[in-house]
Amino acid sequence: MTAEQAPPSGSGSGPTAPSPSPAPGPRSASRERGGGAERVGVEQHLREVEALLGPVLAGRGVERVRLDDALDRVLAADLLAPVDLPSFRSSQMDGYAVHADDVAGASTGAPVVLPVVAEIPAGPGTPAVLAPGTAARIMTGAVVPEGSDAVVPVEDTDAARFGAPVSGAARGSVGTQVGVLTPRGAGELVRDVGSDVRTGDRVLVAGTLLGPQHLAAAASCGVPALDVRARVRVAVVSTGTEVVGPGEDAAPGQVFDANLHGLAAAARRAGAEVVLTGRTGDDPRELAALLARAAAEADLVVTSGGVSQGAYEVVKDTLGEDVTFRSVAMQPGGPQGLGTHHGTPILTFPGNPVSAQVSFAVFARPALERAAGRLPQEDERRAVTGTLDSPPGKRQMLRGRTRPGGTVEVVGGAGSHLVATMASADVLIEVPEGVGHVAAGEALRVVRL
Repeated sequence: MTAEQAPPSGSGSGPTAPSPSPAPGPRSASRERGGGAERVGVEQHLREVEALLGPVLAGRGVERVRLDDALDRVLAADLLAPVDLPSFRSSQMDGYAVHADDVAGASTGAPVVLPVVAEIPAGPGTPAVLAPGTAARIMTGAVVPEGSDAVVPVEDTDAARFGAPVSGAARGSVGTQVGVLTPRGAGELVRDVGSDVRTGDRVLVAGTLLGPQHLAAAASCGVPALDVRARVRVAVVSTGTEVVGPGEDAAPGQVFDANLHGLAAAARRAGAEVVLTGRTGDDPRELAALLARAAAEADLVVTSGGVSQGAYEVVKDTLGEDVTFRSVAMQPGGPQGLGTHHGTPILTFPGNPVSAQVSFAVFARPALERAAGRLPQEDERRAVTGTLDSPPGKRQMLRGRTRPGGTVEVVGGAGSHLVATMASADVLIEVPEGVGHVAAGEALRVVRL
C-alpha cells in the first residue's frame, strides 16, 4: 500500500486480484526521480500546473450558441436590446381601457357608467381608436387602443368578473355597459413603448454566468442565440484492471469505477466540455492508444490511477518522459503527475476516488473556471466544531460538512477510499502544512465541493 492507504478504485497501486502481466512499455526516468521520492509543496505543484495550462486555456475564444444551449455558459459580450420593450402600448391588467378624463369623478357611490364598445384580447392586431365616453374590455398584455390613456382593473368596476361576450354580439362589439368605481389617471396600468428596455440598452453584461432569468431576458428581446466563452475540451481517462464500470459484473478483487463519472462531472461543473471518456486496464499499449485519441480531441487530458509506486503503474509506464511524476505534500492526493502528451497538457491523479476528487478541486478546477470566465472562489474561513490532528509536513484536505450557523465539521476518516463520506461533504477543510493540532472553534480555510 502507498501513502494513500486504501483499496484502490483505479489506483493502479497494485493488483487486487490476479491479472495478466501488462505488455512491456516505456519506463519513466522520473519514476525514480519523482515517483514518490521527490516531494514538493502544494503551492509549487499548483504553480507548475497553472504554468502548464495557462497558454492553452487562455483566450479560448467565443462561440455562438442557441438559448437552449446557453444555460451555465459565460456571456462573452454585452447583449444590447435590438428592440424596444414593450414594442407597443399594452395593458398591465385585465380590465377596461378608458379615457382618464371620463372616469376622473368615479366613486363607489357614484360610478361612471360607460358603454363597452369593444373587446381586445392579447394577440396580434390593431384595435380601433377608442372614442371619448366609451370603454373597451381589455386583457393583460393586449394592445391599448389609440385614444385610450388608462386601464381600469376589473375589480374596480361593478363587473364582479369578466363574463362571456353578449350572446350574438360580434367580437369587438360587446354591447354592454360597465360601471367604473375608481378614478384612474393618464398612464395608469398602461405599459408604454420602451418602458422596460429601449433599443440599444444593455440587457446582459459580459461575464455573466447565464441562468434561466438571463435567458428569459434575451428571449424577451427576440434574441435566439448568444455569444459565450468557448469551453475547454477535457478528456477523462480512468485506468486499472481492478476497476469495472457501474452496471457491470465485478469479480472478487474488482471495484466499481467512481473516477470516470466523478471527474467528468467535476470538469463539466468547472465550465469545461468533456469530449472523451474512456477506461483501460493495465496494458500500456491499450492506454497509449486511448491517450493518443484523447490528446487529439481535447485541450486537457486528465487521468486517474497508475501513478503510485506499485508494480503495475500503467500511467507511469505509458507516459515515460512526457510527464513528471512526484509526491505532493498533500493528503489525500499525494501522487501527482503533470506534463504534455502529443503536445496536449495532461494531469495524472491518483486512483483512489476521494484522492482524485480532491486533486481535481485543488489543482485543475481553478484554471478551468478561469478559462470559462467564472469568478474564482473567494478565500473563506470557517470555525471547526472539534479538535483536529494533522500529520507533520503535509497539507491535510479533510472532508467537511457545513452546520447550522456556518461552522464546519469533519465527516468520515482520513482514508482516501471513503466515497460515502465524500458524498455527505460540501467542503474540504484545509489544515496547512506544519500545523499538527487544531483546537475546536479555530477558523480554517475551506474549499467548496
